[in-house]
Amino acid sequence: MAIDGIAGSENRSSGAFGESVLLEVPLGTVAKDSETGEVLFEITDDGEKKVLVPGGRGGLGNWHFANSVNRTPQYAQPGEPGMEQWIVLELKVLADVGLVGFPNAGKSTFLSVISAAKPEIADYAFTTLVPNLGVVNYRDYRSFIVADIPGIIEGASEGKGLGHRFLRHIERNATLLFLIPADSADHKKEFLTLLSELEKFNPELLVKQRIVAISKADMLDDELKDEIRNHMKGMEVMFFSSVTEQGVGELIDLLWATVSAEV
Repeated sequence: MAIDGIAGSENRSSGAFGESVLLEVPLGTVAKDSETGEVLFEITDDGEKKVLVPGGRGGLGNWHFANSVNRTPQYAQPGEPGMEQWIVLELKVLADVGLVGFPNAGKSTFLSVISAAKPEIADYAFTTLVPNLGVVNYRDYRSFIVADIPGIIEGASEGKGLGHRFLRHIERNATLLFLIPADSADHKKEFLTLLSELEKFNPELLVKQRIVAISKADMLDDELKDEIRNHMKGMEVMFFSSVTEQGVGELIDLLWATVSAEV
């Protein structure tokens, strides 16, 4: 609710406007009308300011109403009441790379290896309940931001699992890194299922740059890797292991090349 304006008074005094209440929010915050769902604005730049609800204007003092007949009027204008409105503030994480995969695909472990982020890691589904951000320090003091998005399941676009609660964060990532674990029963099917859920949620997500990587690759020999490549024919597939760090450097190089090309 915005603050009421102060009434004007005598001695040429106009009332003060309703005092501003400043809310500091993270970049990526979206303001929506709670009744209609209409997006009012988005905060995407550091230091950007927007007015959610305007405060009441201060009333004019008695001097404003003076005229040739009444030189010292004994009345002043009351202040306007502040507006009242319910607003929903929704955060969409801003990152260069978003990690997309089913629960236990190795997203959190990968983020902990390539950055200083310390997400919770455990061998059960939905360990990650909030998006985690990590800054990856690259060569020559360059860096980029990676977001670990909580795991998607089939039906997430319809609200299953963590559903819409976290799919919205993927909209803010410039590049999507799909992680498919080496021990998946069907790597191609898992990738296509993830892609389908994103398309159902927002078809524009398919326009984003995407990279496909097989995690936990220390479980695979060269023959199994070739089988996966043949099965996922038509896609460039990277292999890496967060445990042994096999292929991690090459994957970071590819991420940087993709992110920097988007700038």
